[in-house]
Amino acid sequence: MLKHLTVTEAHARQSAGDVLVDVRSTREFNAGHPTGAVNVPVLEHDEDTDQLVANPDFVRVMQAHFPTDTPLLLSCRSGVRSVKAGQMLLAFGYTNVTNVLGGFAGAGDGSAPGWQPAGLPVDTATPAGQSYPDLLKKS
Repeated sequence: MLKHLTVTEAHARQSAGDVLVDVRSTREFNAGHPTGAVNVPVLEHDEDTDQLVANPDFVRVMQAHFPTDTPLLLSCRSGVRSVKAGQMLLAFGYTNVTNVLGGFAGAGDGSAPGWQPAGLPVDTATPAGQSYPDLLKKS
């Protein structure tokens, strides 16, 4: 079953060692993301149409880098894509998956504040090995 945490609870868990995976597109991630997050987009911009489409490598990249018992915190823009990503990972045998309520920007209905509005640490630079292109190459 998919668990849920607020952004402040997720930040505390990340500080304690859980892996924060930002499932937004690489474009969104590069514009700003939670400090320390890795990027594995569940949807990515299509090169021809610029529309968001399913990333066919999402599960494969996750499996290549994170054992199924890794404590994972999944975040997106508002908390919708991360729920879908979490359900996919649970279906593939992941056992410790948590959705970050409100994601990076906050829930659209105002029910959960986002990471950035909550004043939690944000970066635009990505350390080597944490970007999606780096993870994809190593998969």
